[in-house]
Parts: sequence; structure tokens; C-alpha cells
Amino acid sequence: MPEIWLNYGITDVVLDIRAENLEQKIDSEGKILEDSVINEKLNSLDLSKPMELVVLHNSKSIQKIISSLFTLCEQKSKPFPKILTDKKILNLVKAGLPEGSSINEFDDVDISNSNLVFMAEMEFDGLFGYETISTRLIKKFGLESMLSAYAKRQGNLPTPGQYPESLEEAKKFTNNFEIQGIEIVANSKGIIDFSIGHPSKTLSATKIMESNSIKDIGQHKTMVISTGKDTSNDNLGKSLSSLWNCSNAIKKDGLAILVAECKGGLGSDAIQQYIEERLTLEQLQNPTKYISGMEDLLFLSEIQKNFQIGLVSILPEFYAKKLNMISLQGIKYSLDYILKTQGAKQKVAVVTDGARLLLR
Repeated sequence: MPEIWLNYGITDVVLDIRAENLEQKIDSEGKILEDSVINEKLNSLDLSKPMELVVLHNSKSIQKIISSLFTLCEQKSKPFPKILTDKKILNLVKAGLPEGSSINEFDDVDISNSNLVFMAEMEFDGLFGYETISTRLIKKFGLESMLSAYAKRQGNLPTPGQYPESLEEAKKFTNNFEIQGIEIVANSKGIIDFSIGHPSKTLSATKIMESNSIKDIGQHKTMVISTGKDTSNDNLGKSLSSLWNCSNAIKKDGLAILVAECKGGLGSDAIQQYIEERLTLEQLQNPTKYISGMEDLLFLSEIQKNFQIGLVSILPEFYAKKLNMISLQGIKYSLDYILKTQGAKQKVAVVTDGARLLLR
């Protein structure tokens, strides 16, 4: 019996699946950068200037870059950069930091400080095509610009891995600020590449991601999807991106089971308001005001016309039902559910790094 480990929050859970039921295990690929190459690339940063490194989310690849940067500063007798991050992930980021580093809460609504260097790992995104530093900043600081980006979406289905007009909106937004970025492209094994510069320029790293992450695998009736890392399944809104990335490889009337702990809850004002019946699906078509997570609610309602979605998470069953999803108590139950509803011989495709893969 093959053992497949799937990320679920800060731990991994095992999917015990019989060989005859496993259709394909799909993981990300790509050549990993060696430490010497990482250090060489980081050398292009001006370490003599004061630097405030804003960590936009936590991941192993981000911790790796920080630790390499600190080693470099030590070797050159330069001051360590100040580390800033969101209050809710402060302790998580702190736990992975090298000795001698200090970390503070990033609560500044003014992002025009030229000492700021924003840091994030690139993923795919249903609205923008790619999740980059620019798209993270427009979501966080540019609600008015988000309405325009939302209005420029390509139809009502997600378009990960494409270059829609919405992405240009994000680029335009960050062009207003004299800031720097470190944009990382990684997979489950490590860092593939990274780009340093203004966030509107580091967007070019999408080409590296495109060449390493797109897989043509045909269409499958049943798929179990893990996001691949805890920061990508911290909340439901974030986790849905992995579903969008796999949606073109799921057959009409098929079943996709998303494995996402969601310890941070729904992570979407729009989904919250919809569950509380303060927002209708009709209101998502041409809104006059942007509500965070609107696009995910729209994509979810549209995609469910094509296939069923099951959810393994700690969210209350009530939420899943309201969103027309099948609530499953755990990974073992999800396999039981598949075999019970689709027959004992059903073949299952398993995706282990959904946030960083794009399936066609």
C-alpha cells in the first residue's frame, strides 16, 4: 500500500491508498538553487543601507533567504536587516529566524518608505494569474484599486497562470511606491530561483514559475488536492487557489477533495458575509465596492457547476454545507467517501503541492 504524505497545517497527514486505487501522484519539480548561487544573487542587495525586510508570509524558502542574508551581513560586518511582519504570523516567523535577529510587527499603512524590502514566495492566483508581491500589496493596501482589478477579470472562472489585465492593475499600484522586493519561486524541495528589485520588475519571475510548474496530465474523475505548505492552507480563501490550479484537470461531474486545515478560519470577508446571508451571488457580478475574497466566492459558485468539491478541514460542517461543499472529517474519511460513492475500483489522482502547480 503506497503511503502518501499530504500537508495539513503545520503537520503532514498520511493518505493510505491501495495501489489499484492510485491513478497518479503529482508533485512539483525543478532544479534547486545551491547555497553558493543564493549568496551570489543576494550580493546584488546594497547591504550598507539600512534595510527593513517585510515578510509577507512564512515558508521554508523565505526562512532560507533570511538566514543566507544574515550570514552575508555577518561576513561583511554589515548590520542585520530589521525584520517586520504581520502580527498574526509574528511568532511563526520568529521561530524560524537566525540568532541575533529582531522582529517587530509591521503595522505601517504607509508603504512609501524606501528602506522597505518586501519578501514573498510566488504562487498562482485565480484573479491575477500569479500571486506576487504586487498582488499581495494591492490586496492589503489598495482596496480601491482592487475594485478595478476585480472588474477586469476574465469571465467568472479562475485564470491561474495567465496574464490578465488585473495583473497590470497590481503592477500599476506598486509603481506608486519606491520599494524593493525579493520574489521567490520555490517548490516542495527548495528554492528554484528568486528575483530582486522593484515589485513591478520582480514580476518577471512568473516566467520561471511558468516553465517549472505547468503540467499536462489530462482529465481525471477524482482528485485529492493538498496545497503543499501550511501558509497556503491557513484559511479557506487562501486554500481555494490550489483548487483553481487543478480545476482544468478535473472531469465534468467529477470530484475534487481539498485537504486544507484552515486554522485561520475563512480568511475572506466575502465568504463570511455570504455564509451570514449578508451578500448574495448576484451582487458579485458588478459590485460598486470591493469586499476581500469576492473573487474566490464567485469562482467557487461557478466551478461547482462543473464538479463537486469535498473539504477536509477543521472548519465547522455548517460552513462547508452553506458553501455547497461536502464536509469530510479527515483524510481517511475522504478515501472511504470516494470508494463508497464511486465504487471500490475508482482511481484517484493525488496532488501534493497544489499551490505551486498548474494542471491542464
